[in-house]
Amino acid sequence: MTSHLSFSSQFMLLSLFGLLGFILLTIGLFKIYLRTVSQGNLKETESSRRNKYQAVDVHQFRGSFIGLSLILTLGLTVLAFNWTTYEKKVDVSEYSLELEEDIEIEPPRSSTPPPPPPPPPPPVIQEVPDELVIEEEQMEFVDQSVEANTEVFRPDPIVQKEAAPPPPPPPPPPPPEEEVAEIFKVVEQMPRFPGCEALAGNDQEKKSCSDKKLLAFIYENISYPPTARENAIQGTVVVQFVVEKDGTISSAKVVRDIGGACGDEALRIIELMEKMPQKWMPGKQRGRSVRVMFNLPIKFLLKNA
Repeated sequence: MTSHLSFSSQFMLLSLFGLLGFILLTIGLFKIYLRTVSQGNLKETESSRRNKYQAVDVHQFRGSFIGLSLILTLGLTVLAFNWTTYEKKVDVSEYSLELEEDIEIEPPRSSTPPPPPPPPPPPVIQEVPDELVIEEEQMEFVDQSVEANTEVFRPDPIVQKEAAPPPPPPPPPPPPEEEVAEIFKVVEQMPRFPGCEALAGNDQEKKSCSDKKLLAFIYENISYPPTARENAIQGTVVVQFVVEKDGTISSAKVVRDIGGACGDEALRIIELMEKMPQKWMPGKQRGRSVRVMFNLPIKFLLKNA
C-alpha cells in the first residue's frame, strides 16, 4: 500500500519559512553555547588522543551536525517531491463569443474576374451566282504617232515630298493587377484558437474547447482601461480581423467601440495573439485552407458596478 502526500502552496511556503527559522534559531543557540564554553576555563583531559583540550575539539559535534543535516535534507527532499502548482483558472462563465445582434460590416474587397468579351457578330452569308461571267474590258487605243511638225513638251519634274516621320509606338500595357485571394465570412470549418487540435473528438468538440481557451486567453491578459473604469463605461467591443491560410492574423480593426480606450485595449489583445508561438487553425472550405474574416466580441464588465 502506497500513500501520496500533497501539500498546498500556502502550506509549502509556511513550511519553508518555518524550516528557515529553525535553522537560524539552531545557529543562534549554537553560537551562544560556544561563546559560553569559550569563556570558561580550559581543562586538560587525557580521554582523547586526538586533541589535548576537549573544550576546543572541533569534532565533538560532528555526529549532531550530520544527523541534523540528514534530517534537513530528507525534509527538503519530501517538500520538493510534493510541491504542487495549480494552473490559474479564469472564470469565463459570464462571457461568450456570440454577438447579441448582427453588425453591418463592409464586405471585403476581393478580386472579381473581368466580364466576358461580347459574342462575335453572326457571319454574313453572300449569295454566289451559279455561273461566273467575266466581262472583258474593251481597250481604248490612243493615236501616239509623231510627225515632224509635232511639238513635244517636256513634262514638269515630279518633286517627291519627304515622308512624315512614323508615329511613336504605343505605350506598353499596364502590368496585371496582383490577384488577391477571396476573403470568406462563413466556411465549412471556421478558424479555431490553438491548443485543442490534439484533443480526441469531432470538430464541434474542438470548437467548444477552442472557444473556452480563447476566452481564457483574453481575460487573463486584458486590463480594464482606467478612463473606462472611472467613467463606469462597460459594454462589448467587437474586433474584426482576417485569419490567413497559414493561421496568422492580419487587418485587425475595431468595428464597434464603446469609448474609454476599450477599443485600443482590445486591439492590444489581438497583437498579443499575433506574437503567440502557436498559430490559429485556419478555416477550410472544400478541404483547402482559405482566408476567413473573424469577428471577436470582447466584453468589458465592471464586477462591482
